Amino acid sequence: MKQPISGYHKDGENHWVAQLACGHNQHVRHDSPWVNRPWVVTVEGRQSMLGVKLDCRKCDDDAPADVRPESPEGPQSPD
Repeated sequence: MKQPISGYHKDGENHWVAQLACGHNQHVRHDSPWVNRPWVVTVEGRQSMLGVKLDCRKCDDDAPADVRPESPEGPQSPD
């Protein structure tokens, strides 16, 4: 199911994670072996992707919402 990106945070390994409107999180690494996402590495790139819909497999599986950091790093955060 397609869900829009509503924000971002970094995981414990300093990788960017998209926060989806459905309550699920999804990694959006630039160096993923399957997908090249150069927009992840800049503030402007992350801002430009807010609202873009990603395929959320967790929604397809009816998974509960993910845990999110109390102070998520938004797209304006330093790289």
